[in-house]
Amino acid sequence: MAREPLRINGYLAFVIGILLTVWTCMLVVDAQDAQIRSSFVRDTDKVAADTSARLRTYFDTLLSLKALFSVNGDVDRDQFATFVRELRLAERYPGFRAVQFVRYVPAAALDAYTDQVRRQTAGRAGVPLFTVHPPTPGAGADRADHFIIEFNEPMAGNENAFGLDLASLPAQLAAVEQARDSGRLVATGRTVLIQDTSQHPGFVARAPVYRPRMPVDTVEQRRAAFIGVVAIVFRVDQLLNEVVDPQLLQHLALQVSDTGEADKASAAGVAPASLEGGRLLFDSRPQGARILAQRVLHNHVDVAQRRWQLRYSALAGSRYGRNIVPPLLVGLGGLVISALISALLLASHRGVILEQRLRAILDEKQASLVELEQQKKHVELAHGDLSSVLITLKQAQANLITSEKLASLGALVAGIAHELNTPIGNSLLTATALADMVADFEKQYASGGIRRSALEAHLADTRTACGIMASSLGRAADLITSFKQVSVDQTSDQRRRFDLAEVVRDTVATYAAQLRRANCRVEVDVASSPRLILDSYPGGIGQVLSNLINNALLHAFDSSATGGASSHISISAGDIDGSHVMMRFKDDGIGMSEKTLHQIFDPFFTTKLGQGGSGLGMNIVYNVVTGMLGGTISIESTPGQGTSVTIMMPMVAPNQTVAA
Repeated sequence: MAREPLRINGYLAFVIGILLTVWTCMLVVDAQDAQIRSSFVRDTDKVAADTSARLRTYFDTLLSLKALFSVNGDVDRDQFATFVRELRLAERYPGFRAVQFVRYVPAAALDAYTDQVRRQTAGRAGVPLFTVHPPTPGAGADRADHFIIEFNEPMAGNENAFGLDLASLPAQLAAVEQARDSGRLVATGRTVLIQDTSQHPGFVARAPVYRPRMPVDTVEQRRAAFIGVVAIVFRVDQLLNEVVDPQLLQHLALQVSDTGEADKASAAGVAPASLEGGRLLFDSRPQGARILAQRVLHNHVDVAQRRWQLRYSALAGSRYGRNIVPPLLVGLGGLVISALISALLLASHRGVILEQRLRAILDEKQASLVELEQQKKHVELAHGDLSSVLITLKQAQANLITSEKLASLGALVAGIAHELNTPIGNSLLTATALADMVADFEKQYASGGIRRSALEAHLADTRTACGIMASSLGRAADLITSFKQVSVDQTSDQRRRFDLAEVVRDTVATYAAQLRRANCRVEVDVASSPRLILDSYPGGIGQVLSNLINNALLHAFDSSATGGASSHISISAGDIDGSHVMMRFKDDGIGMSEKTLHQIFDPFFTTKLGQGGSGLGMNIVYNVVTGMLGGTISIESTPGQGTSVTIMMPMVAPNQTVAA
């Protein structure tokens, strides 16, 4: 009767195993989908951020051109070309088509202006004959304004735009007038560039230029001071192909559409349908590519008063598709395990049958088992003896470990007590002497025979005693503070943005007197730079530098080894990859042996125990750098060749958490 449940349990285990396998496969697929979704969102955010950052760079260039006109009043063609060439935009950011200056020309001055430009450009290599084109509708009395492209860099490939009158193009004219009246940088909507025969969509960003030292507070004042606009011309596909990683475009399709003015787009909202039709600026979808419908996202980028809508679509078979291998392996593994468990239970069923047969055989040999039982008892007694010996050995081992710990603790306490004994003893002796001097002075005062010289001598002795006590107690306080700082409180410092050069200079300045006494010259090679502005803990960095300087003065420049010769410390720092800083502290002192170098960060390890060294300085340095500052520290040293300490730390320190 007991055989049948075992067989049923075997089949039931197989079914349960299959169900668990299916559930695990579903979990794997869900985890894959979550990871793919996170990667897709991260990639789309990067595209939007990179596009926005690159456009800001170009727009900053426009503002620098505007500043050139604001400083010089009027800029000639050579100055404009030199300024653009020095920016090296074509080398650094080749996603633009041309940089232009559009001059405002009243209708009455058009002919004189045309003759003047022709005289200026006559004979220039690569510059075509200047002609205002196309004819402006309503020219003459009905059309008082002209906005003509006068400077065009580079000229090669953009000849058709030279002399173009934007007043003849309603969309371009509206953008120029909007920039003139608002005083802000303004971009056009989707446009086809006259100098581009491919008919790809493009746009133009323009910034107004006003005469220097004229008021521009109102629209009327801005129109009166207006002399033209500086502009950057883009073909959208060239811009985005430069900004967006080509490898990324192999996995997702990007569509960009102009949705109009940013304020109106924010108020009205943008529907996905706006990506189609005449406002489409860019579409990277490969022909015939299949889109993953569940992997479509939208976001937007504001471009000089206009808003671009970005639509991202994952391509099938790319990094955003599911990988069937992990679920397949999980399913195969679950199937194998379920089969093995089922087979094990069925084997147990057969084992029951074999057990019954063996029991009959064992009953026949009961006599031989008695002897085996006796042997078993002997083995158990031997095992008990061995267990007792093992327990005794473990107790001896624990006693040895405790003894070693107590010995180390005794050495530590003895060293700290020795360090504290001298300053505290000096303070006690000086205080006793001061008390005796005060008692003698009180007796003289009571007798009424105090002379001026006795008073001055008493004051001098009191001042000397106070100085001795303050110095000794300060030394004791420093030792106690260092002892308490073995475990650095990583949340005790105030975090802020600061210039690393200022912190280094301020820290070195506090040690000026000690360095002069030690005949030590300090060379600081840390320049004030925006690339060395840190968001971290200046107190921690100052503490690290202070401990390194103290360590060098106490150990590296030992007068007994250097003979009182002059010594040198150099501190340098620099940006590594835009997110980390490397700071190097070097001295030309006596250096360290390999054994000392191996123990340098151990708490309370010092080569001058009882001679002013507490053994805590480098341990605190290590804790601050690796904990509070989130960096790494390494030391290189050779006896007689000095020591070099290299600290690598992030520009943005990790957030510190306080334990509950």
